Amino acid sequence: MTNHTSQSMLDHMNTSQITIRPEYPDDELALIRLAALDSADAPPTRPLLLAEVDGELRAALSLRDGGSIADPFHPTLAVLELLHAHARRTVAPRRRPLARSTRAVARGMRIGRRTPAWSR
Repeated sequence: MTNHTSQSMLDHMNTSQITIRPEYPDDELALIRLAALDSADAPPTRPLLLAEVDGELRAALSLRDGGSIADPFHPTLAVLELLHAHARRTVAPRRRPLARSTRAVARGMRIGRRTPAWSR
């Protein structure tokens, strides 16, 4: 999709109120309905970021695997792009904590001495 096409879709929606928010437990029925409209077996993998246009759920994006669903009866490509952009800006990548033995070895290397075997 070109930026021009995306911008024209956003211009078309400029009078609509778009809300981007995390999912809540009471969104379950709306997500099931949206998945059915999109011919998906189920909503995407949780946690989800949702987009509402004028208070109606139009799209959902999985923050875990990037899967998405959208209402096929409304122009939602620009809304999905907004969801992706919001996710990129707000979700920090998860860093796996280092194992205790790895930290001990790294600490020993940093100060230039061998780490005792019992601390590994």
